[in-house]
Amino acid sequence: MARRLKAVAEGPLPTVADLTRMIRGWERGDHYPSERYRLLYARALKSTEADLFDLGERPSVPVPALPLESVAPDADLYERVTRTIQDPRRVDQSTVDWLATCLAEHRKVEDTIGSRPLLGVVRQQLGIVVELAQSALGSIADTVVDLAAQYAQFVAWMSLDIDDQAAALAWYDRAHDWALEIGDVNMATTTLSMKAHQAWSAGNARRTVRLAEAARWHDGQVTPGVRGMAIQMAARGYALAGEARPARTLLDEAEALIRQAAEHADDEPAWMYFYDETWFRLQRGMTELYLSNWPKAIDMLTAGLASLPESYKRDRAWYGSCLARAHAQAGDAETALEVSLPIVADAITLNRHAHKELVDVAALLTQHTSRQAAALRDALTDTGCMGS
Repeated sequence: MARRLKAVAEGPLPTVADLTRMIRGWERGDHYPSERYRLLYARALKSTEADLFDLGERPSVPVPALPLESVAPDADLYERVTRTIQDPRRVDQSTVDWLATCLAEHRKVEDTIGSRPLLGVVRQQLGIVVELAQSALGSIADTVVDLAAQYAQFVAWMSLDIDDQAAALAWYDRAHDWALEIGDVNMATTTLSMKAHQAWSAGNARRTVRLAEAARWHDGQVTPGVRGMAIQMAARGYALAGEARPARTLLDEAEALIRQAAEHADDEPAWMYFYDETWFRLQRGMTELYLSNWPKAIDMLTAGLASLPESYKRDRAWYGSCLARAHAQAGDAETALEVSLPIVADAITLNRHAHKELVDVAALLTQHTSRQAAALRDALTDTGCMGS
């Protein structure tokens, strides 16, 4: 990102190393980018300052948060939350509900802007929730611990998204511990499923399957959606290992559960908001890709992307890169390039996995001596850094 800021700047900027340190400070929430750097970000990402930072009338909030209108408390709630932050023993349901709203809104924003601009803010919120959990007394104590587990699970997800593997594992473990502490089997199952996802991201098929199977220990006590997530993670592990029969059998089982969950969506945990038939169709397409079934992968990924909201930029970049790879593997270099070019910028900015996948697609096209390979390499080089 530092190189991209320098490329669009009209005047001198600090060195790439100094810019990188500044950007990391913004991501951690140590400080907020000045107007000049907000404008450069907007120019580099071909967006607007308002869209990226939601400026203008910035709502006043008593804890670090993105300036979202949806999380701005009224005067009474502002005072109540402020008093709670100053004296955590005074935590009440209104404060917990507001912090839960902050978490829900930041989850949605992360789908659009990715993890990097958000991680520092949410980590600070997590610190506040943890302090409240340590101080809460009486019937509200479990509610605050439940919220802490949800925050920890979200921070773990974002840490994994930026390739901070150690932080991701630590926060998934912490979320799992808190879930067990209060008997929240849905969160305990989810954290094991997400650790399976982390193992899958690292290419460890055996660990993926084992963690996904461990996530099923609470099958009879969790919602259909949570159970379906664990089963499809096991399927992805088998696909990674090239074992088609168990992968597809498990996918059929998971699909039935996802449909069941869709009939009672309000019964699913808040963090399962994204888990629907569209998302599952994309997951199935990605699994078929790993099983080298290019036509099926293309059909499923194309159908899923057609239904995925435009605002889900990070996910559209990832599944788009999978679709590009499927076309390249199928020998259709022209369509692979056509799918790749519109998502290059978002892949580089929002999803390192998608970026790597597009680099691999370019290499695959080069192996096939396709003329489209040079066009994709040029796009990746012009927009970012081919090897980053």
